[in-house]
Amino acid sequence: MSTMSSHARAIDRCQPADATPVSLEAAALESTAPTYLRDLKSELTTEGLVPAELTVEACFDEDCSLATQEEIDRIRGYVRAGSFLGVGAVTVTVAAVTDPEKVRPALAACAERADREGLAFDVEGPIAVDA
Repeated sequence: MSTMSSHARAIDRCQPADATPVSLEAAALESTAPTYLRDLKSELTTEGLVPAELTVEACFDEDCSLATQEEIDRIRGYVRAGSFLGVGAVTVTVAAVTDPEKVRPALAACAERADREGLAFDVEGPIAVDA
């Protein structure tokens, strides 16, 4: 029985590909619907591009649980879209936070979701999230 992990074997077998990694902005996506994402991924592949990161701008400037949940649902939709596109990371840049105690656990839940999808989840801005 080999002591080498299957990940190491897979990495050892990697071959360079002639593709350019790109970062996608969530605001530039017309939709997070699977049909749109499938077409986008196909177009990127045709152009020799590989989506490596999805960046999302977020704002939690309302002290309202419903507004916080709407923004978290939007971010969660982009985590799903990022997984579908095959990105390695979703980066959320938070512009403002009115109530960090409301936002922090919601972002942590998004980070857990991203982790289950195999994505890195980074939060930049005035709030820190422990995933």
